Amino acid sequence: MAESPKFQVRVEGSIKSIEERVWDSCAKGFAAFPESNCEAPESFSEVLESTLEDGFSDPANPFVLHAFLSSLETSKSVGDRSGWLPQHLVVEDEGGEVYAVAPCYLKAHSQGEYVFDQGWADAYERAGGNYYPKLQVAAPFTPVTGPRLLVKAGPHAEAARNALVAGMVELCKLRKASSVHVTFAKKSEWNFLTEAGMLARTDRQFHWHNRGYKNFDGFLDALSSNKRKTIRRERREALDSGIEIQRLTGADLTESVWDSFFEFYMDTGSRKWGRPYLTREFFSLVSARMPDRILLVMAKRDENYIAGALNFLGDHTIYGRNWGAIEHHPFLHFEVCYYQAIEYAIERGLKSVEAGAQGEHKLLRGYVPVPTYSAHYIANPALRRAVDDYLTGEREYIEAEREQLAEAAPYKRTAP
Repeated sequence: MAESPKFQVRVEGSIKSIEERVWDSCAKGFAAFPESNCEAPESFSEVLESTLEDGFSDPANPFVLHAFLSSLETSKSVGDRSGWLPQHLVVEDEGGEVYAVAPCYLKAHSQGEYVFDQGWADAYERAGGNYYPKLQVAAPFTPVTGPRLLVKAGPHAEAARNALVAGMVELCKLRKASSVHVTFAKKSEWNFLTEAGMLARTDRQFHWHNRGYKNFDGFLDALSSNKRKTIRRERREALDSGIEIQRLTGADLTESVWDSFFEFYMDTGSRKWGRPYLTREFFSLVSARMPDRILLVMAKRDENYIAGALNFLGDHTIYGRNWGAIEHHPFLHFEVCYYQAIEYAIERGLKSVEAGAQGEHKLLRGYVPVPTYSAHYIANPALRRAVDDYLTGEREYIEAEREQLAEAAPYKRTAP
């Protein structure tokens, strides 16, 4: 094996300082760890087993692409006074050739992360420490599993990956941060990071997997009879008020459509979070930069849009992101966010739908519990020990809960 170059790690305060082709050469062609079989599972038990590995992680994750991350920065959804200060890590050789990057942010709070550590912050500050600032390696506001250590494939991938992790720890010291948090990482990355000494954390989401269904009725046939009837009733009643569903992508994503969706987003987000994270400009920018990676499901009544769900598209996954509505109708949320995504995936032969964080109501609609993974470097030894003890019990609870939830999934116990 050729000797690895002498790597150095630099920090960029804006992704715009890194050429798009350079960033995406790492994000799209990253050196993957060995993955499990990506074939769609045939039986319910295989669906559950497949969720334990990286087999359904999409090779074209849109949330680590330059277009998505730069849209966040340009629109001021991150940066400025958002509490997300870009500190992107770049691993390069002495000649300036880039081998690895990581989306990294210096945080002044724990908002918009979906991996909750406010309890750690409170405990540390009661003991006289400063939990903030901290470093977050993630796609902001995006609880979606994907690569976080973006390393170009090649003979020096392992050395570049090690340099990237060492750079995170060194940056933590330089910025006087309390910790580094790599959230919603792929399981293979999580294994690597925890073997390198970071603390292991797990949680769970609900994802839908395509078992080769020919149409939506084929999916329903895989469910128990009462759940099948429930979904058919919900879909029918969701549209009872004369509501029409439209799926928009590419050139259909006009500014007037985004104006309507942003109204829904602000109304719903203000009630849920107090202050929504994304600015109106973000939607225009990301739509212009990656229009074919966006699926907007909109509900219209009396010629006016009344609700919508924003999805992003990978090569074989639909990622549900944001929902909003200005009128509320029974089961419309389920139709726009969940059933339309499943139907779209079946029609296009996509493998999975990831419907975002939380929401046990997704279980009865065909989404199964899936583990998510994060890794944490805690600088203070006492805080590290306390968090490590807490995470040991939390992991056991999460796994027991996931197994219990899986038993409640609506699928028949034998393959159709």
